[in-house]
Amino acid sequence: MITIDGQHLTVEEVASVADGRERELVLAESARWRMERSRAHVEMLLAQNERIYGVTTGFGRLSEVFISPPRRSELQLNLIRSHSSGLGQRLSAREVRTIMLLRANALAHGCSGCRVELVERLLALLAGGMHPVVPEVGSVGASGDLAPLAHVALGLIGEGEMEVEGVTVSTAQALARAGLAPLRLVEKEGLALINGTQGTTGFTLLALLGAETLVETAEVAGAMTLEALRGTPEPFRPPVHQARPHPGQITSAARLWSLLADSEIRESHRYNDPRVQDAYSLRCMPQVHGAAREVLRYVRGIVEVEINSATDNPLIFPEEDLVVSAGNFHAQVVAQAADFLAIALTDLASISERRLERLLNPDLSELPAFLAKDPGIQSGLMITQLAAADLLAEMKVLAHPASVDSVPTSGNKEDHVSMGFTAGRKVRRTVECLEYVLALELLAGAQALEFLRPLRPGRGVKAAYDIVRRLVSPLDGDRVLTGDIEALRTAVGSGAFAAIAAGADAAAPAREAPAKQR
Repeated sequence: MITIDGQHLTVEEVASVADGRERELVLAESARWRMERSRAHVEMLLAQNERIYGVTTGFGRLSEVFISPPRRSELQLNLIRSHSSGLGQRLSAREVRTIMLLRANALAHGCSGCRVELVERLLALLAGGMHPVVPEVGSVGASGDLAPLAHVALGLIGEGEMEVEGVTVSTAQALARAGLAPLRLVEKEGLALINGTQGTTGFTLLALLGAETLVETAEVAGAMTLEALRGTPEPFRPPVHQARPHPGQITSAARLWSLLADSEIRESHRYNDPRVQDAYSLRCMPQVHGAAREVLRYVRGIVEVEINSATDNPLIFPEEDLVVSAGNFHAQVVAQAADFLAIALTDLASISERRLERLLNPDLSELPAFLAKDPGIQSGLMITQLAAADLLAEMKVLAHPASVDSVPTSGNKEDHVSMGFTAGRKVRRTVECLEYVLALELLAGAQALEFLRPLRPGRGVKAAYDIVRRLVSPLDGDRVLTGDIEALRTAVGSGAFAAIAAGADAAAPAREAPAKQR
């Protein structure tokens, strides 16, 4: 069970609700009290006929239009209908469930002036495995993620379409089956439902979770490649990284050191190796992977604050007798985090693609050309590097920040926007691309190890090799590789390889060896 109070929701709890693993959701009594007090304050001001943005006035450029009492509920309904104009493919169930939970938690903060029933209805839909159909285009990440959240709000008022356990039906039909009546919105509630950053934040949160899996997977893929190329683990020794003690770098070095422990391959070239040092893509893995870890740590901090924030406008503060029109709906801080995350993941793909090239290029290693058994007659894994280059090119385009752009909206009243929803869509695709790039490196790394038999790789690499071989057989001749790559990509996304790195013994003892060694 997860208690929703607007202040203590965790990233991991969001993930459990998004994936449908947790459906028992309850509103905390403290949140209920805050919401009721906030609503009572709004009703007091309505009785005094106060001018309040979006409650007794129009929206955006129309905020100077005063709305008479008989039409104020109509105003809220029209807001939801007019803003439900999203375009394109529908968001996944996981994405919509994330947005719904985050919006419920934001309203539970108690600064939005809406009734408790709105949060209870969002939680009821989540508990029942129901979510509105939400298109993926239509937000600029300021004034709230308006179109996506409006489509969510349609599910509360009985309009639009809803997906129930994977089947799409009309919202009216879905609510009737669940024994739920459509809600009738009152003053402030339409605005409260759509004025927030939950679309941008939801994208970024889910991408962060994927990225945290992928940075661990990158350690495993890199360690496997290093073994296959008979590289040295010496650059991963703890003293090296204590001399430059960035936490991410230290963690990555420790992961690699442990993954490569007890390697017979390493012992086979410890002495009399004419090479002094490896290429950057091998030697600098802690510095590059560690840099990504630092970005992930920053992004997690931003997300943890944002999911427990009130992002509405105006905000209601009954204890101070204040209604403040401000800008907490502006997603700039999350948009920049999403863009930063896309940049870090693109660099992980870049160094992975360079390692893949070293595995395949006979000018860069002692391995057979393209890891083919009979090079020339066979092309082996030649095409995998082309696929990685294609993915990397796309990722480089996606790494261009959306958050540096701004297209004024609403008659120039909203003259600076974050483009956070765009940044979120970009980083979602960036995660997908990196899953494929790492799958390609793992495919090639495992194939390269076949040429070093019977030598055994390090214990972590051996565990990863075993996973690859459960899914993909060794390449004995040319064959269609699409199914193999897709199987590995699925395993990468599931965290199967990340678990090996995360479970590695970061305190593995340094190997004792003479001073002159590679």
